[in-house]
Amino acid sequence: MAPIALSALNEPSVEGIAPPAVRKPAYKIASIPADGIGPEVVDAGIAVLKAIAKKRGTFELNFDHLDWSSDRYKQTGSYLPENHLDILRAYDAILFGAVGAPDVPDHISLWGLRLAICQPLQQYANVRRTRVLPGTSSPLANCKPGQLDWVIVRENKVAIFTRTGIRRIARFAFQLAQSRPRKMLTFVTKSNAQRSGMVLWDEVMYEVAKDFPDVKLDHMLVDAMTVRMVLHPESLDTIVATNLHADILSDLAAALAGSIGIAPTANLDPSRKNPSMFEPIHGSAFDITGMGIANPVATFWTAAEMLEWLGEKEAGDQLMAAVEEVCKKGIKTRDLGGNATTKEVTAAVVQEILK
Repeated sequence: MAPIALSALNEPSVEGIAPPAVRKPAYKIASIPADGIGPEVVDAGIAVLKAIAKKRGTFELNFDHLDWSSDRYKQTGSYLPENHLDILRAYDAILFGAVGAPDVPDHISLWGLRLAICQPLQQYANVRRTRVLPGTSSPLANCKPGQLDWVIVRENKVAIFTRTGIRRIARFAFQLAQSRPRKMLTFVTKSNAQRSGMVLWDEVMYEVAKDFPDVKLDHMLVDAMTVRMVLHPESLDTIVATNLHADILSDLAAALAGSIGIAPTANLDPSRKNPSMFEPIHGSAFDITGMGIANPVATFWTAAEMLEWLGEKEAGDQLMAAVEEVCKKGIKTRDLGGNATTKEVTAAVVQEILK
């Protein structure tokens, strides 16, 4: 029999031979719930991710749980096994809960777990999206839906500035701004007072801007930026800043959107040579751990970001549509003015996805 042309493999059959079944992608996800409310919200996130995978039927998600946490640190003296990077590189993405415990100094827990993953895996782009979700209200009394819709790009490395480091985060931010409808980018520094590293930031940002003539660029000093975020939220779209400045501004952004309990984070390696890590912004919140009232929405939004990064944008959009519909119905946790539990919000989102 003559050989079958490759182009014919999409045909119903060739000389009675059925084409091979198209194998749907199966993504391997490392789950690191870690501390405080982390296990509660990661469990909720996995529940909605499994629901969206079931509903769509076009991809699979397989989760492996890693017990890297402050409990492990207190028992063994280390948050991570020595080969943790080799372990993580076997995965397509990482779903992270939160790190931090009352009896472990923050600099030990942060550098022992989260930063020990982000930095060696070159997750230099920390992306934090913010908008007012339906059914929630902003502390900005006159803020209307659509007026606050931001994405903050945070340089996820140490505060040692180089042209190479600034240029790569700048290019990522410009490309992200270019992909959004308004094509606007605001970069934030403090170059009037910090005349070395911050002036270098300014110089490199304007250099990179020449490659993106369709993106409208403006510059803010960080103190003035806080005022602009509060008084003129509609004037902002995509924002890029250093690790410290963007960390502070993104917490302000989450509060202005209604609660830190709804804000997602993506720690990205734009080269895709390493897996990227996705986490809610809110931290371990030991004051409410075990009470069943943690807001899972930040993890749901984080999960949607993870799906988009994996190439499943339609699934991510569908997940967020379900989250927004549940918020619109008033099924909210205490931080958003509701009385629903973590499990009740999760069940409502799962039901919305599967209906």
